[in-house]
Amino acid sequence: MSANGAPQRGLPRHVAIIMDGNGRWAQQRGLLREAGHERGTEALRRVVRACVERGIPYLTVYAFSTENWERPRREVAALMRLLDRVLVREVDELAARGVRVQVLGRRDGLSRALLHRIERACRRTEANGALVLSVAWNYGGRAEIVDAARALAREVAAGRLEPEAIDEALFAGRLYSAGIPDPDLVIRTGGEYRISNFLLWQVAYAELWVTPVLWPDFTEEHLDAALDAYRRRSRRFGRVLDVPPA
Repeated sequence: MSANGAPQRGLPRHVAIIMDGNGRWAQQRGLLREAGHERGTEALRRVVRACVERGIPYLTVYAFSTENWERPRREVAALMRLLDRVLVREVDELAARGVRVQVLGRRDGLSRALLHRIERACRRTEANGALVLSVAWNYGGRAEIVDAARALAREVAAGRLEPEAIDEALFAGRLYSAGIPDPDLVIRTGGEYRISNFLLWQVAYAELWVTPVLWPDFTEEHLDAALDAYRRRSRRFGRVLDVPPA
C-alpha cells in the first residue's frame, strides 16, 4: 500500500460486492436455502483475506436488505442467527488480520442480542486499519437517503443549519457510510444486471463487474478477474479525456 493509504498497481480503493446466488446455489444441490447462506460466509472469508493481501483498504458487502424481510420467516430467522454466529466466530480472526468491522443499515427490527453482537464486534475492531469491512445489514439505498434527508431536516428545523448550506458533501456526511470513500468497483455475483437498492448515492461513478458465478463459489481468482477488468477501464467521471486542443 502506498504512503497515502491508496492501493498500488491500479487497484480500486473501495470494492463493494452484491453477494447474490446463495439460495440458487443451495437449490441446485437439493439443499435448503439456509445452507447456501452458510456456505456464502466461506466465500466472504476468502474475499476479506484476499483484499487484505492485495492492499485494498475498503470492502462493503450487501448481506441483508430492507426488502429481505419479505422472504420466508424461516429463512429470515436463519440469516439473523447466521450473522450472530459469524460476529462471534470471526471477530477474533478479523481483529488479528487488522480488519475493522462496521455495520451499515437501520437497527430497527434487530434483536437486542444481535445489536449487542454488532456493537461488540465494531468496538473490538475499531482501531484496526488494514481493511474497513462494512456489512450492509437491514440496509436499503433509498432508506439510507431518506434517513440522511431526515437528519438534515432536523438540523434545519433546530436552527443549526441553513438550507442553502446543504451540498453533496454535507449530504454524504449524513449517510450510513459517512467517512468512507465511494466504491470504485461494484461486483455482482449470480449474473443479474441490477443494483438492487445498494449504495444508490455512492455508486454514481463506480465501475460495474458482473459474473454468473454464484456467491458461494466465488474465489480469489474471480476477484482477481474483476480487479484486472477494473485496471483496463478508463474512468472519466462524466468528463471527456484526451481531447485534442481546439
